Amino acid sequence: MRFKLLITALLFVFISQSALAQLDPFEDYDISDALWNITFIKVDPNMGDDYLEGLRDTWVAANKVAKELGQIEDYKIYRSQLSQSGDVNLFLVTKFANSDQLDPNKENYHKFMQAWGDANEERTREITKDYPGMRKITGEYLVREITIK
Repeated sequence: MRFKLLITALLFVFISQSALAQLDPFEDYDISDALWNITFIKVDPNMGDDYLEGLRDTWVAANKVAKELGQIEDYKIYRSQLSQSGDVNLFLVTKFANSDQLDPNKENYHKFMQAWGDANEERTREITKDYPGMRKITGEYLVREITIK
């Protein structure tokens, strides 16, 4: 009987400690308004520079236009410097000021398409046809920064 009581008391203490240890959003940590869309890519061996060349003329060029129009806040490309990087060796990152920039918006779409132009749209289609032979997208994430107080 004492053993059961001791186990019950220890279990109660453990559960109470767990409940007390929980952090509260906005009190113990902040959550950014900004969002980052991160695409994980595994570029095939010896295709890194070819893939980057295509990105320069498609993904980077489109993001430059979107940034100039205020539709995104920033964009970056990161490449792993380790030869055994596993399933990911390239990261495409787009930063949005807030979730409003992700909402469908007919006016923003038309502004982008006007700035981007038909020639760029056709060139992008042509270049991206080769992407499946160069890389594999292994994941995509939409994340917010957490700042512990």
